[in-house]
Amino acid sequence: MLGRIFTPSLIYATIRSATPILYAALCASITQQANILNIGTEGIMLMGAFFGVAVSYLTGSWLLAVLVAMASGAAMAMIIAVGHIKYQADNCAIGMGVNLFAVAMTKFLLNSVLGKNGTFTDPNLAGIPKLHFGFLSGDGFLNTVLNDWSITEWFVIALVLLISFLFYKTAWGLRLRAVGRMQQAAQTAGINVNSMKYQAILIAGLIGGLAGAHLSLGYSKMFTESMTNGRGFMGVAAMYFGAANPLLTAVGCLVFGLADSVGARLQPFGVPSQVILLMPYVVTVTVLAISLIIDKKRRDARKSSLVSAGVK
Repeated sequence: MLGRIFTPSLIYATIRSATPILYAALCASITQQANILNIGTEGIMLMGAFFGVAVSYLTGSWLLAVLVAMASGAAMAMIIAVGHIKYQADNCAIGMGVNLFAVAMTKFLLNSVLGKNGTFTDPNLAGIPKLHFGFLSGDGFLNTVLNDWSITEWFVIALVLLISFLFYKTAWGLRLRAVGRMQQAAQTAGINVNSMKYQAILIAGLIGGLAGAHLSLGYSKMFTESMTNGRGFMGVAAMYFGAANPLLTAVGCLVFGLADSVGARLQPFGVPSQVILLMPYVVTVTVLAISLIIDKKRRDARKSSLVSAGVK
């Protein structure tokens, strides 16, 4: 049984399942560095997923579809930015409002623009291309693991490295982290706090829109109502697991991807479908609980060191 589950193809299945969650996690990580909890990641992704499919169907261009999806994600993120920064509204309230708005709006647009209810797919839908490397075809293991990835699956690896570099090796990243950790000190140092927050939310929106486009055009070639299916919240959980560090966050996303892939392979062995569908959410709650415990211990240790140093 284990030999049929843990095969080389499980590696690619794990990466494939983890990729949309990883995009969502990066979306949440960027805003979290500015001390903004992006609960609206789910809605941003869903809007990007719809516009990706709609534009791909209407124009036949997957690249234009991805760009429009990213723009729609940025527009949704700006709702969060204006509500939080300009009107000082609660992040969670705005985020949940964005999520509910995205569910209702995509359902309406699916019916009014594409003339469908529930699910839309079409043979002429231009999906994100997959890359096949001929020189890997001769090796069974490498061919199974590395061939036929979509462009956005390769791109997310580069994006993790790029965002990690921006966070920890650039002046922009230093300013962003300063705003998130010590806003008043950052403002005193001459950093435009609101500008940094707007930038973080805008970039997060672009990545969230890309996450949705990948989900509907790279991971699949269809749009289904509420097709994000909690992946945005899984991304937020993975972000907490990695403490908004892109590399550690990617590890958390791979855990989710592995749970989803193993669950799918258990179905032929008679495991109830309800248990299989439940597995990713159980892992989400478990990872989130562990990360919160670790974060509490980290804060307690920091507090103890400050007390020991005589700082109140």
